[in-house]
Amino acid sequence: MSKPIIVAVDETQLSSFKQTVDSLNSDLCMIKVGSVSFNAIGHEALRYVASKGFEIFLDLKLHDIPNTVKKSIEGLISLPIDMMTIHTSGGLEMMRAAKKAVENTDIKIFGVTALTSLSDEDTSTIFQRNASNQVKAMLDLAQEAQIDGVVCSPHELDLVLERKSLLSITPGIRLSESADDQSRVMTPKDAISKGADYIVIGRPITNAPNISEALQEIHNSIW
Repeated sequence: MSKPIIVAVDETQLSSFKQTVDSLNSDLCMIKVGSVSFNAIGHEALRYVASKGFEIFLDLKLHDIPNTVKKSIEGLISLPIDMMTIHTSGGLEMMRAAKKAVENTDIKIFGVTALTSLSDEDTSTIFQRNASNQVKAMLDLAQEAQIDGVVCSPHELDLVLERKSLLSITPGIRLSESADDQSRVMTPKDAISKGADYIVIGRPITNAPNISEALQEIHNSIW
């Protein structure tokens, strides 16, 4: 696992998007392009990231009926992406349809188990169970669907490690305690120590006074 760090670049203007990408090092990280940048900038964002030598994690969290998800992915696979996301709560057949759509490519499908912004109170209201139990249920589905991995908070990594077939992408990474929109968080070093295959870091890097130095510091801290 040479590049476990995935930097989330969430910009709506191409100029600022390029500026952030140019401040990063493809030897130290991958780049996540989510709905913020993809919806605003489109395919050009992905092509620019690829032109700079980065592997790409396309995080659109697709969630629809199986045929729609399959066709949506088929419309994306010609783009220079390495990994992408769907919602595991879309169900077994939807996940299988997503996997079918990438069967002749090297693209890996990851299923979002429970958003890291959700607290136990939130998941109890939405799913009638706490976050840990929701993640367990979604992991069972992901494993049965034979997708490549899951997205989960660092606090549920031990549940993923029980399932050897699944890789893990872990958002909710913070350098210290923070009062923002993430509920289930952990430091980069702790998340890697707990077994995360990839960690997603956004604002602690992209909002830093020196983006390049912030990335290097985090990279150094986990080895």
